[in-house]
Parts: sequence; C-alpha cells; structure tokens
Amino acid sequence: MGSHGNWLYQISFIKRSSIVTTCICHLHRIQAFLNMKTKLINGHPHIQHEVPKYSSEEMLSRSKEYYDWLNTRRTVRDISSDPIPLEVVQNIIMAASTAPSGAHKQPWTFCIVSDPTIKKLIRQAAEKEEYESYNSRMSERWKKDLEAIGTDWNKPFLEEAPYLIVVFKRAYEIDEEGIKQNNYYVNESVGIACGMLISAIHHAGLVTLTHTPSPMNFLQKILKRPENERPFLLLPIGLSKEEVFVPDLKRKDFKQVIVSSRLLTSN
Repeated sequence: MGSHGNWLYQISFIKRSSIVTTCICHLHRIQAFLNMKTKLINGHPHIQHEVPKYSSEEMLSRSKEYYDWLNTRRTVRDISSDPIPLEVVQNIIMAASTAPSGAHKQPWTFCIVSDPTIKKLIRQAAEKEEYESYNSRMSERWKKDLEAIGTDWNKPFLEEAPYLIVVFKRAYEIDEEGIKQNNYYVNESVGIACGMLISAIHHAGLVTLTHTPSPMNFLQKILKRPENERPFLLLPIGLSKEEVFVPDLKRKDFKQVIVSSRLLTSN
C-alpha cells in the first residue's frame, strides 16, 4: 500500500474510532440515566440531581477566583465590527436560558440581529428616542450624573457591533387553542437571565453594554414580535476595538454592599 493509501487508511481508522468513542459516550449517558434515581412528587416525576461538594478551602478559592474574574468586566462602547462566530452567540444565549424562572415558565425570547439594514433601523429609532430624552425628558441631575460616563444620544455601536441581542419578556403565553396563559415573576426571571447573559458574554472574551432606550416599543415593530412579547434589554456584542477607554469609576466596597444579619441583631 502506497503512502496515499496509508493516509486514507489512517483517516478511515480515525473516523471509525471517533464514531466508536461517540457511541461509548452515549452508552455511558444512557446507563447513567437508567441508574438515576427517580421519584414522584405531587404526581410529577423528579430525577436525582448530584451537586459537587468542595472543601472549605476550595470553596474559598473558587469563589474568590470567580469574583476577581468577574470584577474585570466593564461596560464597553468601543465595539469592533470584526466578525465573531454565530455559534458563540447562540451558546451565550443558551447559557442565559438556564436561568431560574417563576414556575419554570422561561418567559423570555432572545433575538439575534446581524443584518446591517435592521441594525440601521434600530439605531435610527433608538437615537430618535435618545435625542428626545437628552433634550427634553431627562432631568438636569440625571444628565449631570451621566457626564462622567461620557454618553450622549449618539449610538454608533448599534451598527458597528457584529451582533445585537434584543431580549424580550413574554408577559403571557397563548396556547394552541388561543387561550391566554399566565407567566409569573416575569421581570425578575428575565432580569436574572440577562445577568447570566452578561456573565456569559464576558466569559467568551467579548464585550457589551446594556442599552435601554425609553420608550423602546420600536423594537417590537422592527423585529415583528408578537403582542405578548415586550422589549426588555438591548445588548450589542462583539470584540473590543484595539484601543478602549472606560470611565475611571469605583465599585462599592464590601461594607457598602453587604449587611450581615449578625450585625443587625447585635445592637
């Protein structure tokens, strides 16, 4: 067999090995599922859930590492137009969708926008509302508080970022028979999911900012969302530009953030 034949044989062997490995992994998962303990609670099936346990030292180390890493996150408006894989954005959103929600209703819809025409429409509508806000709606104190951040009604990042994620809250559901079904704790549930979304964006090495033009019903119209979906948050995401400057702001310290119940009862 020539060298060409050897390569074909090796590639074929690798493919067969990969298939075998995949099958073994699936068999292990099936076996784990079959061995999983289940029970009925209020007539509904529940499955056993195993949670990893760490020593006190490891818990301290892991919690400190996570805080230190998350503390490097900043709101960034200088977003590069360089492309990023769509699958990355999808993974980020699916990570956010693991958030807890009232009665497990998962009352959210995440719209991914990459089309330049739609991004331009969103920017035009957002800047129109922002211009009105800066010139007639916002108080002088509010505008004074924003001076250190350096924002104004211009929002170029809405076109420059390769993707926009528009988060909608689902106020209610409509079943197959056209009957309205309630969702519960919608704002709280979607707010938690958005926090996890921002963390996932940071974890992927990307940057974002939370944009909330008010009012923002134009998002529902431009993206043709149904009546039960209401705009909640708009996040442009992408890589940062080569040179980025952010405001020299300080986060609240431990004593300003945390109140211990022990301290409350000691007096």
